[in-house]
Amino acid sequence: MVNKKVILLATRNPGKVKEIKAILGNYGVDVVSLADFPDVPEVVEDGATFFDNAFKKAKEVSEATNMMVLSDDSGLEVDALGGRPGVFSARYSGKAGDDAANNEKLLKELEGIPEEKRTARFRCVMVLYHPSGKWISAEGSCEGRIAFKPSGTGGFGYDPVFYLDQYGKTMAELPPEEKNKISHRAKALQALKGKIKEFLESV
Repeated sequence: MVNKKVILLATRNPGKVKEIKAILGNYGVDVVSLADFPDVPEVVEDGATFFDNAFKKAKEVSEATNMMVLSDDSGLEVDALGGRPGVFSARYSGKAGDDAANNEKLLKELEGIPEEKRTARFRCVMVLYHPSGKWISAEGSCEGRIAFKPSGTGGFGYDPVFYLDQYGKTMAELPPEEKNKISHRAKALQALKGKIKEFLESV
């Protein structure tokens, strides 16, 4: 029998786990991550879209663990680069998860691009998958632009170069509680939370 009070996050990224736990923590569910399940194999993220990758991860991890799984795929879309890095955000520089190298490559590609043309957004798609085969999904985005140099030590990924006009700061300069109100992941989670109660009753 599947425990409806436990949601397994299909990630080993500690920054992502911390963020999602903070947002879902008061929702009456226990959140665990793949860090607690070392035997679950890595899922190859070869989808063409964020949804493809999120769905594949959620389904495969759920089938491997017989647990309800929450998966997300997210990334950065830069208008001047035709939407890149997109689904390749985590491995943009060639090595998965090397945030500094990814940011360095991005800034290099945008050299000479003026401020007004450096518009970008973080996009996130989430899928909650139940072993019965039922699932729900939601997405969120956060608009900003790419700064000329990294700033701030908070967050992870592209946060140090993602500038938010309304704050006059990068995402990495925001306190976590502020980021958790406006981030693409927060918005996707909020959208998903609106569907979770009905979903849990249906499974």
